Amino acid sequence: MGDRTRRAAPPRRTLRKAVGAGVLAVGVAALAVVALTVGALTVVVGTRLATPGQAAAAEADSCGAAWAAAWRTSPQAVPPDRSLAGRTLRMIVHPQVTGSQVRVRLSNRSGIVPLPLGPVSVGRAAEGADLVPGTVRPVTFPAAAVPAGADLLSDPVPVVAEAGRPLAVSLVLQRNPRVVDTHPVALQTSYLSGPGDASLDDDGATFTTALGSWLVLTGIDVLTPHPVNAVVVMGDSITDGVGSAANTDSRWSDALSARLARRGGPASMAVLNAGISRNQLLADHEETGDSPLTRIGREVVDVPGATDVVLHIGTNDIAEGRGAKEIIDGLTRFAGLARTAERRVFLTTITPSSNGEHATRRARAVRDEVNRWVRERGRYHADGVFDFAAAVADPDDSTRILRRYDAGDGLHLSGAGYRALAGTVDVTRLTGSPCLADRGPVRVALADG
Repeated sequence: MGDRTRRAAPPRRTLRKAVGAGVLAVGVAALAVVALTVGALTVVVGTRLATPGQAAAAEADSCGAAWAAAWRTSPQAVPPDRSLAGRTLRMIVHPQVTGSQVRVRLSNRSGIVPLPLGPVSVGRAAEGADLVPGTVRPVTFPAAAVPAGADLLSDPVPVVAEAGRPLAVSLVLQRNPRVVDTHPVALQTSYLSGPGDASLDDDGATFTTALGSWLVLTGIDVLTPHPVNAVVVMGDSITDGVGSAANTDSRWSDALSARLARRGGPASMAVLNAGISRNQLLADHEETGDSPLTRIGREVVDVPGATDVVLHIGTNDIAEGRGAKEIIDGLTRFAGLARTAERRVFLTTITPSSNGEHATRRARAVRDEVNRWVRERGRYHADGVFDFAAAVADPDDSTRILRRYDAGDGLHLSGAGYRALAGTVDVTRLTGSPCLADRGPVRVALADG
């Protein structure tokens, strides 16, 4: 768990099955058409297809095929506002790495009894609730229910994931839970069908209810030809992206992901968003989620390929009356936990606010003291600090967000504001993905039969 360079290799049978005669390399744009007529899926690098001997060598190589976290979200315990039993949830997500197989992670962390599963599938998403024809595959799990207080990871599924292209995970719940693990502020439209199992339907016509949340689904892993590391961005509603428009991928984590993608090569990393609206550093609440101090194990340390974490939090603690020394102690403890787990950790200053309890005279004084400590002392506890407050503050009044960066409530940021935060991150300080150095571009290949 503490070794950043070690990556779990896929089973030998997976590598042998993925290579063989009759493999046709295709461009990404042709995937949807070719997938209609072929079965097995694999991934190659550049234009060369691996031979069985090369595949065996890659398995022994630390830069060989590995599972990477491609998408994550942080759940909260939320009572469902409608009946879910016997209906199909179809949730849309955007993986950040490309690969030949996926694993689906479901959560029942808030449940006190197991959550029985009906059919589950994954496929490439098209428009709305439609799927790209021929790409949907059933998902199997090692158990028939998600255990109470835990996650459940699926068996590998032969579905091509492509960085930036949406996937749809469809699942049927067999009963209506008292609470369901939910990420309420998805900023991505997902769907709920009428009664019945529509998990394998390409046509999304039966999915008549739009959802603004992700339910039960908390992660997607992708089998990649070379290990791809991840940076986890953890925090409150500002990291969650509140203020940006839905379905636009305008969070600061999205802008950071775009920066890293443009750099490419060994600078590439997945950016996993672990923001929870109203989250606090110093307290766990059912309504506002567990604190980063509680979540760091399961949402950073235990995530495959996660080598770095950026923490942006504190404004809600200030609004709740916490003092600067308490918040500084929490930041120090968080950095210590990350470093003990051999993760690179970065702290940020708290962005300004003119909103309610976030903006009282006492709140401004606490924010200033915490930010002064981050700027002057944070580097002695972390691997670096990023001055988010300075990036979005009004030059004429540092207690306020610059108007064009303000989402309109004096607390949250516009898309431009979130891009400004991402621009503050010194990407050269991040671990990157060293195994991608001197590698050709990842291309998808489909094996006949």
